[in-house]
Amino acid sequence: MNNDLYLSVTDVNEYIKTVLEKDSFLSYISVRGEISNLKVHTRGHLYFSIKDNESKINVVMFNYKNYNLDFEPKDGMEVLIKGKISVFVSGGNYQITAVSMKQDGIGQLYVLFEKLKRKLSDEGLFDQDKKLKLPRIPKKVGVITAPTGAAVKDIISTINRRFPLCEITLFPSLVQGDGAKENICRMLEMAYNSDVEVIILGRGGGSIEDLWAFNEEIVARTIAKRNKPIVSAVGHEIDYTISDFVSDLRAPTPTAAAELVVPSKDEILKYLKDYKGRIMSVLNSKLNSHKETIRKIKEKDIITNPSNMFNKYEQKLDVLIDKLGYTLPSRIEKETKRFENLKEKLEASSKIYLERKKNILDKYKLKIDLLNPENLLEKGYSITLIDGKILKDASKVKPGDKITTRLKNAQIIGEVKEVLK
Repeated sequence: MNNDLYLSVTDVNEYIKTVLEKDSFLSYISVRGEISNLKVHTRGHLYFSIKDNESKINVVMFNYKNYNLDFEPKDGMEVLIKGKISVFVSGGNYQITAVSMKQDGIGQLYVLFEKLKRKLSDEGLFDQDKKLKLPRIPKKVGVITAPTGAAVKDIISTINRRFPLCEITLFPSLVQGDGAKENICRMLEMAYNSDVEVIILGRGGGSIEDLWAFNEEIVARTIAKRNKPIVSAVGHEIDYTISDFVSDLRAPTPTAAAELVVPSKDEILKYLKDYKGRIMSVLNSKLNSHKETIRKIKEKDIITNPSNMFNKYEQKLDVLIDKLGYTLPSRIEKETKRFENLKEKLEASSKIYLERKKNILDKYKLKIDLLNPENLLEKGYSITLIDGKILKDASKVKPGDKITTRLKNAQIIGEVKEVLK
């Protein structure tokens, strides 16, 4: 075998590079396209693709050419690029090495994104009052993402590291390409009907086309029907999708979503340790307070020398008894004398009062005796009665009337024969 007949891969790429870069047409071209999968290198170089409806081409724009751009390049922007076709030998791919770039409106996907965003926002799907709160310590977490890849591994490893007691249920789904949006919606419905308490919906980074399934209206409306909180973790920190706005919380990365959903076991243990310390401090404080109270009670005289208290009151009792012995007889004698004086005054006053009333009574008796018609009968007078009443007027009697005449010691009953006037 003659090895001289075989070219190395580098030889082939170098030849293609020479051919392409010598082509006068390709040495300075102007291209219109939409930015996709933009990457900014730490040294400032821009790496991205520009595409149309049919194809795409890689572009590199070195920092000494892009430092004076008057706009910030973003995925979805329509741009005008001038440059030349070059070959990156190590990668074996051709690209445009851009020398200038201008913004030429906004890409079609970005237009669709903004239109749907405004529509759903106007309908209230992004309103804060519709957001559900994440459980503080979930027992089961549902994860909707591709079953393979860095995203699901990051989520699972982060949850297991932070809170290994949490159970993870994976709902494997397509996350880009044909059928991805329908698959995502089916997995969401399954998660709603499961026993998970919170859902992580996400995938790793990619271009706007790669992430487009999460910008679909059907996915947004399925998220809005949720009965459990959803954390959206689509792409990298700079990537925003419709799913981010309609979900209850957005995480910049899948790893960050896992950190938001479950607590850290170390933080919980530290919290419990601190709480235990606070409890012990309060208990010790209470215990010391009660000990001090008991000590003060034990030192009281009533506890140490209870007989002293009784002795003190015994002595007071003796003093009171002595006072009572001295004052009681004199007090009784004094009250007795006062009672006797009152009795004498009462008897004298009563005698005078009764005498006065007797004199008045005698006067009234004398008057009554003088006016008593019975007393007139003693003097020889008589009283004539008709029908039991004293006859005072002759006009009150007529012949034939029965009358009674009362004398001192008798009554005469008669009949009127004639009335003389």
